[in-house]
Amino acid sequence: MKFDVLTIFPEMFDSYLKETFISKGIEKGLIEVNVHNLRDYTDDPHKKVDDRPFGGGLGMVMKIEPISEALNALRGNNSKIVVFSPRGEKYNQLKCTEYSKCDNVILISGRYEGIDERVLENFADDIISIGDFDLMGGELPSMIVIESVSRLIPGMLGKDCFLEERMTKEGGFIEYPQYTRPEVFTTKEGKELKVPEVLLSGNHKEIEAWREKRKKVIEK
Repeated sequence: MKFDVLTIFPEMFDSYLKETFISKGIEKGLIEVNVHNLRDYTDDPHKKVDDRPFGGGLGMVMKIEPISEALNALRGNNSKIVVFSPRGEKYNQLKCTEYSKCDNVILISGRYEGIDERVLENFADDIISIGDFDLMGGELPSMIVIESVSRLIPGMLGKDCFLEERMTKEGGFIEYPQYTRPEVFTTKEGKELKVPEVLLSGNHKEIEAWREKRKKVIEK
């Protein structure tokens, strides 16, 4: 599977692609991540990718021409073009599962006051929000999509059972409380924080029942 990211700050991805488990997937050939500098797709001698908004207002708006040129160069028959916006559809595990079945996901990382609306209306397959808040740009949301989708690619997490035990048949995500050593942690105030006894019992049937009772299924 291939990810293409359009951004004016490609250096933001350097550490992310080298220091996280994403690098292992790239090394294994399970995923491909290409980060493209949007300024490379403009004819402007100053590599300008933004301009003042029509109608007035604060800030600058990212221009349609460089984005269109980049998409013409990158998109294929089974590409999914994603733009990030606070006005978009809330990103969730089902959408993540949908993206994992694509050959190519193109992530447009906006900046400034946003992207020319004609990009959203005419080029985007999905307009996605990662939460009811605003950010300075779409680079962090792009990383979130890359990571959440990549972990669904067979082989990315090592043994497939690591993934299967956390997923529902419908594509939703199962989460339940997790604990590790020490069995008892004492705070500086002297309070003892203990691991639930059932998890120490070795009784797999009781452990499964405990997790079933406390699990949360995220499907929408």
